[in-house]
Amino acid sequence: MSTPDADGLLAEQLLRLTRRLHRSQKRQLESADIAITPAQSRLLRTVAHYEAPPRMADLAKRLEVVPRAVTSLVDGLEAGGRVRRVADPANRRVTRIELTDTGRATLRTLRDARRAAAEDVLAPLTPEQREVFAGLLSTLVDNPGPRC
Repeated sequence: MSTPDADGLLAEQLLRLTRRLHRSQKRQLESADIAITPAQSRLLRTVAHYEAPPRMADLAKRLEVVPRAVTSLVDGLEAGGRVRRVADPANRRVTRIELTDTGRATLRTLRDARRAAAEDVLAPLTPEQREVFAGLLSTLVDNPGPRC
């Protein structure tokens, strides 16, 4: 059975592992000359999950942020040529966000950087340990418990 100290240590180790993963991914992106924030990266991945260009409100809801935060992120991504605002054909008052070719290329680079970072972090584990670790992480991710 776990103790509060053991749980605290585990939480600290998870935070350190997450930071290490982020640092490794950041190095990968810097070497690919991709300047993008983690929040912009998340928004870009979210836009890519939609079959049709999403509305700003859809993105805010999916990302669980206020609409103004999405506007700022889109501004940055649009300035970098990764997304563009387009009018909704059914309602011209509605703005939708679509990926550009540069945005799709950035997504490919992000995926490669994420894979390389994961490989860097997971290198000490055997294939069997990776499988067990993946199962444990899936259990935690799929059962997040109460929201804070």
